[in-house]
Amino acid sequence: MPKILIIEDEAAIRRVLVKILSEESKTYELEEAEDGLAGIEKIKDQDYDLVLCDIKMPKMDGVEVLEAIKKIKPEIPIVMISGHGDLETAVETMKKGAFDYISKPPDLNRLLNTVRIALDRKELVVENQRLKKKVGKNYQMIGNSPEIDNIKEMIEKVAPTEARVLITGDNGTGKELVAHWLHQKSNRSKGNMIEVNCAAIPSELIESELFGHVKGAFTSANKDRAGKFEAANGGTIFLDEIGDMSLSAQAKVLRALQENKIQRVGSDRDIKVDVRVIAATNKDLKEEIKEKNFREDLYHRLAVILIEVPKLNDRKVDIPLLVDYFCEKIAKEQGTAVKTFSAEALALLKDYDWTGNIRELRNVVERLIILSTSQKIDEKAVKQFAGK
Repeated sequence: MPKILIIEDEAAIRRVLVKILSEESKTYELEEAEDGLAGIEKIKDQDYDLVLCDIKMPKMDGVEVLEAIKKIKPEIPIVMISGHGDLETAVETMKKGAFDYISKPPDLNRLLNTVRIALDRKELVVENQRLKKKVGKNYQMIGNSPEIDNIKEMIEKVAPTEARVLITGDNGTGKELVAHWLHQKSNRSKGNMIEVNCAAIPSELIESELFGHVKGAFTSANKDRAGKFEAANGGTIFLDEIGDMSLSAQAKVLRALQENKIQRVGSDRDIKVDVRVIAATNKDLKEEIKEKNFREDLYHRLAVILIEVPKLNDRKVDIPLLVDYFCEKIAKEQGTAVKTFSAEALALLKDYDWTGNIRELRNVVERLIILSTSQKIDEKAVKQFAGK
């Protein structure tokens, strides 16, 4: 049930607003405040989906109320109520974050449409926040080993900057998690994070994928298409497995980093882009440079900050935490009760050689959860089903 707060010092206007809104929808929960200070106190104590606020009021005017609400609960849409002499101020409040304004006396249709749209927008904001939290949970960095604590500390320092980051480490160590944490903790977190797996895209298509193409650029190019750099404008582009990128594509990426410009395949028109580049690889790029497979100038452009993700074998102290995390996550995915591991089972897992790193551990935990008949997975089950 949408909850609406009406902040208005004129009792007659409050009655009109309540009458219109209650007749429009029986589902609106309406509350009133006779001045700005009373309204702020209500907002501190309760959650509202929409605020209707007069501009001219005693004790605290509508502009001050707007600024206060934006500090306390910025997600609440605020519709200002303006008198005849308040139009200029009403427009100014829009610049300060008001959703819209309506004039006195309130026009029925204008009021109802504004309220509906504002409530719809609030619902979208809440849903986006929920999805972002869900995405954030999917990219948690689990562990409290010194190695992981060092990476978390590095991310805290580096994320708010615009510095490019090169993440290195074996397959399955969690390089993608580091990239997502960097983005989520950056000033670009409201923008897109576009991921490109350079190893999964054929060399003849990688340039089109990154920079887009114009109609007729090649046989199957039947229309103009934007690339990943354009999609990431204002946000972050994550170039995973960049060591597998072709030399011609590397040259274009280098230009994009140097000049903040790209050209679509088949076009000579420059397109300005504003992206932060995070790259990752499981290869030794210095060795690749010696073998003439990777450009040294691109390496130095990318490797402003180097983050090396350790192997699971180098942080085995984190295995119990990782197992607990995977048990809860898998149970949620499968809709089953959470299984636990005995101390002996965990000790055995810590003894194994994890060549596949975190990814391999996750697979083993899932296998044990599925195949073990007991709610508590013991040492015998690990020996039987872990496949080690």
